[in-house]
Amino acid sequence: MIPWVQLDSAKTGDGAQELRLKRRGNEFSIMLGTNELMNSRLSGSEQALAKLSCQRIADHRQPRILIGGLGMGFTLRAALAELGKDAGIVVAELVPAVVAWARGPMAEVFGGCLDDPRVAIQETDVGQLIQSGPAAWDAILLDVDNGPEGIVHKGNDALYSLAGLGVARTALKPGGVLAVWSQGPDSGFTRRLKQAGFAVEEVNTRANGKRGARHVIWIATNGARS
Repeated sequence: MIPWVQLDSAKTGDGAQELRLKRRGNEFSIMLGTNELMNSRLSGSEQALAKLSCQRIADHRQPRILIGGLGMGFTLRAALAELGKDAGIVVAELVPAVVAWARGPMAEVFGGCLDDPRVAIQETDVGQLIQSGPAAWDAILLDVDNGPEGIVHKGNDALYSLAGLGVARTALKPGGVLAVWSQGPDSGFTRRLKQAGFAVEEVNTRANGKRGARHVIWIATNGARS
């Protein structure tokens, strides 16, 4: 068995915890304490997050997409594969080291997607970009923590509050989509999405195709306002 080797570490956005990048052969892992946040062999549900969202806005011209959380780039690469040349994608990543890992030790995993002309990386809190203006985005994809109940950065909780969801809906164009990845179900979050005025679809998906842990993706659509 090839042992895991720690390549680097970095503080989370609030400075309270530590992320660790580990490698075993061609496999990478990002850990928070004893919790594995992501693994380069498990990408199915993050890819589904992008595919489901992009399918809902397929008829939008020159779509602008905001992705919260770079991770290992699974969501970004899947979105690029779904979208045309007229699309623009902004990825908000709060931890600069994660961007450095993407361009450094994990460059092969990312496959050059950060150099795609449709992509812009901003080292900032995705919440700030959501608040940048009304009707700014065709889709907002959130994979910034383990889901609505955050463990990495408590500041993320505001994104999933009723007030935060209202801000996200304002930031979306009519017919736009807020898509949220979660490690597991959360009935309270489903209720908050509906209370915020979204039409909600809850999708169960696997971490790796038909195998692996079961994850949840909420597809929340912003209907035209009266």
